[in-house]
Amino acid sequence: MAKTLARAMTFWFLLCAQTMVGMAQQSSAAAPNPVPPLRIGSGDLIEVSMFENPDLSGRYRVDEMGDITVPLIGPVHVAGMTADEAATKIEQLYVEGQILLPANSHATVFISEYATQGVTINGEVKMPGVYPALGVHKLNDLIAAAGGITQLAASHVVITHKDEPGEPTTVEYNPVALKPIIPDVQIFPGDSILIPRAGVVYVAGNVARPGAYVLDGRRVLTVEGAMALSGGGGKASAMKRVQLVRTLDDGRKEAITIPVNLIYKGQAPDVALKDGDILYVPTSNGKLVTEQAISAALGIGTSVVVYKTTYQQ
Repeated sequence: MAKTLARAMTFWFLLCAQTMVGMAQQSSAAAPNPVPPLRIGSGDLIEVSMFENPDLSGRYRVDEMGDITVPLIGPVHVAGMTADEAATKIEQLYVEGQILLPANSHATVFISEYATQGVTINGEVKMPGVYPALGVHKLNDLIAAAGGITQLAASHVVITHKDEPGEPTTVEYNPVALKPIIPDVQIFPGDSILIPRAGVVYVAGNVARPGAYVLDGRRVLTVEGAMALSGGGGKASAMKRVQLVRTLDDGRKEAITIPVNLIYKGQAPDVALKDGDILYVPTSNGKLVTEQAISAALGIGTSVVVYKTTYQQ
């Protein structure tokens, strides 16, 4: 009898525990991410409706001071408020001014037009510009509306919210990675999105895969690494006089001869590459001078093949 009672009690406790865990999980799963309310700003057009007092209702443009002029009250500062907060303030002012009784002072406020309804998307997207965004939108949806990112896009974006222009936020964003990184970020009217350009190293000349190699990772790309990515030198390539063309701070270009053949043998130091560097591999039967190397480097345009890498800028 005692054993039966003990088993029954144990089963009852386990059942209660499972029920509580299940309820907690359902509660956690059902809790959505809260959406911050949109706030009124200068230039917005708002509609104020007073219950049973249509003569006190109207549409008002928020001025540069953040005020609207309400009948019988005068200027009311509403910038920075939500629609509900503005309605509550208008109700209080009508009651405090003894214009309306509390029972007849119910107000509703609707933001019918945002002065900056668009979201600005600049940088490495296919169609930069200003996109309509009345209400809250997701970051990925807006970038998709701009045609998506280009091949030269960095793996992060910079978001500047309208209400916090001096505090831009940087988030990781890489939808083309093997494990796509697409943050669940909310974008509001008036916000701006910048997709920075990643660093690029160009490999040209007598190599298997000439093109632009995007630097957007954590490792430093060296000359030897760039040669490996480009498939190495082609037939009759002059590996002992590969030209590194680098843009200096004053805009001038300099060409440095790199003995890649000695780097392969460990007899010369490898060279770290920087954003904008151009590695030019000549042929052994051709006479290459510095001016030719620079001319070839400058001839690289937007038609080159772009390769993603895991190397840093």
